[in-house]
Amino acid sequence: MGDPKKHRKKYTTPKHPWQKARINAEKEIIVKYGLKNKKEIWKADSALRKFKYQGKKVTALRTEQAKKEEKQLLDYLKKIGLLGEKSTIDDVLALEIKDMLDRRLQSQVLKQGLARTSKQARQMVIHGHIAVAGRKVSIPSYLLTAGEESKISYVNRSSFKNEDHPERTVGKKQEEEKPKQEENEKKSETKNQVEEKVNENAIRA
Repeated sequence: MGDPKKHRKKYTTPKHPWQKARINAEKEIIVKYGLKNKKEIWKADSALRKFKYQGKKVTALRTEQAKKEEKQLLDYLKKIGLLGEKSTIDDVLALEIKDMLDRRLQSQVLKQGLARTSKQARQMVIHGHIAVAGRKVSIPSYLLTAGEESKISYVNRSSFKNEDHPERTVGKKQEEEKPKQEENEKKSETKNQVEEKVNENAIRA
């Protein structure tokens, strides 16, 4: 049985350590989701592969037990928000790594506007500023259920609860300035297009 105190790996590493395309893709994921290291990607990927393996297994079998396991798998994935209510076993096989990472508490804190960046969202969770259904959760990789998604908030004692907190004030200002920035970008693009046309007409003349 082994030593019960020994922690076993909950993930598998890539078979080939030096694949440029995979390494570059992992770097992009780490930046986008504010992950600590590649280990977090491998954990999510390993969990996803287990779901897909179960999906292929129940699809190949035609027994009553397989139908029961298929229903249990679909119900669980719907519960954690990876699948919609009308999803089938084919949707399980179509899941991607980003679907798993989007269900993390860290990702949802950013998505719901409680943090300005992925890294800030991670810091808030680790430092105990975030609560789920009124209960403090300090694990960034915590997978939210579909019912918990709308119950994310700041912990009552958190300094971020105050709307005048400097970080929240900066966030509001950035949101207010976004339309102006987009408008200025559009004006700049239009101006550049007009200048290009004028230059083209001058060359033809």
